[in-house]
Amino acid sequence: MITLNGQDGGGQILRTALSLSMITGEAFRISNIRGLRKKPGLMRQHLTCVQAALEISGGSADGAEMGSTELIFNPGSITAGDYHFKIGTAGSTTLLAQTLIPALLRAGEGSTILLEGGTHNPLAPSACFLQHVFLPQLTKMGAKVELDLQRHGFAPAGGGAIRCRISPCAELKPLHLNERGEEQSRRVLCHLAHVQESVAEREITAACKSLSWDPDCGETIDASDSSAPGNCLSAMMQFSHVTEMVTSHGTYGKSSERVARAAAKSMKNYLNSGAVVGTHLADQLLLPMALAGDGSMITLSPSNHVKTNIKVIQAFLNEPIHITQEADHLHQISIRP
Repeated sequence: MITLNGQDGGGQILRTALSLSMITGEAFRISNIRGLRKKPGLMRQHLTCVQAALEISGGSADGAEMGSTELIFNPGSITAGDYHFKIGTAGSTTLLAQTLIPALLRAGEGSTILLEGGTHNPLAPSACFLQHVFLPQLTKMGAKVELDLQRHGFAPAGGGAIRCRISPCAELKPLHLNERGEEQSRRVLCHLAHVQESVAEREITAACKSLSWDPDCGETIDASDSSAPGNCLSAMMQFSHVTEMVTSHGTYGKSSERVARAAAKSMKNYLNSGAVVGTHLADQLLLPMALAGDGSMITLSPSNHVKTNIKVIQAFLNEPIHITQEADHLHQISIRP
């Protein structure tokens, strides 16, 4: 049984462990779950990940309850099917999807997962990020995963829904992201739910001005299917090899200009850095690259989040993951066969 200490990390340690446990058949025990967080232990979104993994793998667990700081997870056999999981809060549907997709790719038949909760959460990749940034890279690796945003869900209300259709893929292909390639498009997207349209106009105008982009790059996305008010602004650049999307969330008392400046600053930081893969995408690609057994990417200095994720992956897989400094603050993360 693999033993993990979750004290220095958040839910990512648990999610990665659940994915790899289902895939490898290795049981694991994790203690001090989210030990350094203000509210340690399993929160609703983490517990839903455990419950979903149990259903998909036919496994068993001890400690699968709210607030638990220790969990023992024993996987069974992954079974394809049509699944429906409700987080019950604004907890991220996308993080739940990223926990389940790698396992369901190994099932012998196609699967569908309907996930309800938050779709645009400031502490997680948005459904749009998965659609435009993460899943296209999985497609290059031979995986076919389609995501439909069925209903927007903003924090703190949640209530959103995404549906993923996952085709079986026994083996992932290597992925190497060492050049951005030629620019294909640039866009500024404002998701707006039950908020005055002038907010979108101001955010888009301010973001395009800060980035020195043509105002025609802006687009307002009607998110009024959300059960509660919500607003987020994303700047996205698509290159021939990679896409980057950064997002800033509006909140009560936060001006449109401030929302726009935050998104513009993040995008400018990425563009000026010379990195190919943004920090968030780098973290998300570690697991599929390790499962492929070969891959590389040029990114920024690895965060503690990335380093912790690497440790969990190496606990399950006999795949050495190398981090080498390329120039200044740029690093290459590679898995070599």
